[in-house]
Amino acid sequence: MSQRINYPQQSPELFRKFMDFSAALKDSLIEEKIRDLVQIRASQLNGCAFCLDMHVKQAKIAGETELRLYHVAIWRESALFSPRERAALAWTEALTTLPEGGVSDELYERVRGQYSEKELSDLTFSVMAINAWNRVAIAFKAVPGSADKAFGLDKAGLS
Repeated sequence: MSQRINYPQQSPELFRKFMDFSAALKDSLIEEKIRDLVQIRASQLNGCAFCLDMHVKQAKIAGETELRLYHVAIWRESALFSPRERAALAWTEALTTLPEGGVSDELYERVRGQYSEKELSDLTFSVMAINAWNRVAIAFKAVPGSADKAFGLDKAGLS
């Protein structure tokens, strides 16, 4: 499989601004472990091989355990995630799949029980960002692993 077009090269200003937006999320109130889980789960749901590959490697480099990485897809049945992480994963799924009728009041209240208003807003922007990255990577068939050296992901020890 090869990438269809080099979208960063074709739209350099938009790409740079979106990279800046994504980088700004690192300064949000949402901790890195949860941002990693959000990126992995949204990428699984969207079927984005490039982003899933990238974010699993980033999480591993940041110290995430392999077992928790394996369990992201089954987080509801796994005992490895905290209530705060479960709330983030549920929020990610709702905003990624956008159920008919929108986000339920029950889910909103459950998530609000774990996050302040500012944190929930920051979490929502994190979900928005990964969904956008998934869409561009899928549209242009970004090749999994193709940016490993550029992003230092070869240090993950996963191949």
